[in-house]
Amino acid sequence: MNYSNLQNHHPKMFIVYCTITGFIAAWGISGLLVIMDFTSQTPPGSFFGAIGVSLGYYDPVTAPLLGFGLHILTGTIAGNIFGQVSLFWKRISPYNSKHGLKTGIMVGAILWSILFVPVAVLVIQPMLNSFNTGTTPNQYVYSIASNFGGLFGIILFGSLIFHLIYGALMGFMAGKMMEIKAFSLPKTVR
Repeated sequence: MNYSNLQNHHPKMFIVYCTITGFIAAWGISGLLVIMDFTSQTPPGSFFGAIGVSLGYYDPVTAPLLGFGLHILTGTIAGNIFGQVSLFWKRISPYNSKHGLKTGIMVGAILWSILFVPVAVLVIQPMLNSFNTGTTPNQYVYSIASNFGGLFGIILFGSLIFHLIYGALMGFMAGKMMEIKAFSLPKTVR
């Protein structure tokens, strides 16, 4: 199957495929982030906690849960947007797993540059820096701020890798769903 004969498959399925695979890929990357916490000997969920703390939630249970939820939601929405754009821009449509892999990597890079970098530079890092140089609301916030202090360059580069992996997973799975026509009704039922 290539993008010249996409009319054989309902194109709105791109939205379904990409939304589902965005959700799955976000979960996968979340697992990698927890593994990174383990290997760096920081408390599990530190990355998600940094998101919650930067939004003003300083509770050690609420902050990482909120950060995790927003991370999954963002990955799902990014997949949905990829599917919607695929309807109008056929060249990026994940019509098979190989092409989906390529376009997914591009989506990961775009997501990193448009969403992660501005949020990290303008919101999260300034908030963590203020906690490193001033008073912190509690010990949890202090530990989050001190764990990420001085690592901004490494975090920025590492997050690019994770976004590329996210895009590759999402695009590959969406292309594979397109190849096998997942969630399609047989022609006799339509």
